[in-house]
Amino acid sequence: MSNHNHPFYNPQLSYEDNYKKGPFGVFTKKPDTSSLLQNPVHFLGCNVNLPFGIPAGPLLNGKYVKAALDWEYDICVYKTVRTKKYKCHPLPNVLAVHPDHKLSANIDTVLADQNYDLPISITNSFGVPSFDPDVWQPDMEEAVNYAKPGQVIIGSFQGTLGATSHIEKDYAEAARLIDETGAPLLEANLSCPNEGVNNLLCFDINKVERIVHAIKNTVPDKPLILKLAYFKDNTLLYSFLERLAPIVNGFCAINTLSIRPINAHGECALGKDRPIGGVCGNAIRWAGEEMVSRLYEWRANHNENFIIIGVGGVNTPEHYHTYRSLGADAVMSATGAMWNPALALQIKKIAQ
Repeated sequence: MSNHNHPFYNPQLSYEDNYKKGPFGVFTKKPDTSSLLQNPVHFLGCNVNLPFGIPAGPLLNGKYVKAALDWEYDICVYKTVRTKKYKCHPLPNVLAVHPDHKLSANIDTVLADQNYDLPISITNSFGVPSFDPDVWQPDMEEAVNYAKPGQVIIGSFQGTLGATSHIEKDYAEAARLIDETGAPLLEANLSCPNEGVNNLLCFDINKVERIVHAIKNTVPDKPLILKLAYFKDNTLLYSFLERLAPIVNGFCAINTLSIRPINAHGECALGKDRPIGGVCGNAIRWAGEEMVSRLYEWRANHNENFIIIGVGGVNTPEHYHTYRSLGADAVMSATGAMWNPALALQIKKIAQ
């Protein structure tokens, strides 16, 4: 890793060690924010000082969430949890990727290594690990209570295949467990690339509709956001929105694009049993921006009022403003924020 790059998640360490020992780098210190002028805006029934934050993924537990709140990320998503413990994939979990052309949505083959150069793009392969609820519930509750006025925590969750006879029941139970922590907003993760590239849950409209109804029946009074992948096909996206837009409160897009990461010898960089990985960071910004534009256009044409959260490749304040200009009500940065923890402060200082 280059000496000038010290991300708050250490890709050299296991998920478990990052969970116990992290965050790292400047995220361990509190910045001086006394001179910041806050100008709260409305966001799903909450007030947020800046509609910018960190999506599901890098904020592994309450320590990471508290650090992000201290660094002025005003919308923080606690990493996706499950109703029971779920193991993480073995190392490597994070590698730098170096597309030699514009990354497509067709599972490109891309060089992956440990040269984490900026602007950063990474492949990540965790498998959506989770601790048991008796670990994450009190931890999430503590993080929720740590948020200052103008800051909000979103609880992200995912059902587990085989956990119950019906995946929708497990999603609903996960939502109920998050509701008990006091998190004001819910996000159902429907787009984990580890579930199979072409079999992502968000592409199964009937199943998603059953899941959403189960969640809403269980936790009827909390706003629900759906985390989406990139939809290559407008027909499928519009069908999805026709069914789901009237019954949820927002969409977060995108999660990742899938690739085949290889090392310098042409071998699977994540190991033979993991030929596919999800890409985050600079290389997927085009897809995040495009999805936001399509969601915004559909919303305007159908007189709906769901919120749109833009994610993908946000490394600079300019990227934040571009997403906002395309119609995003809020913007989030995962990889960019990991390597530049001061990104939210930079956006706020420019706004002043």
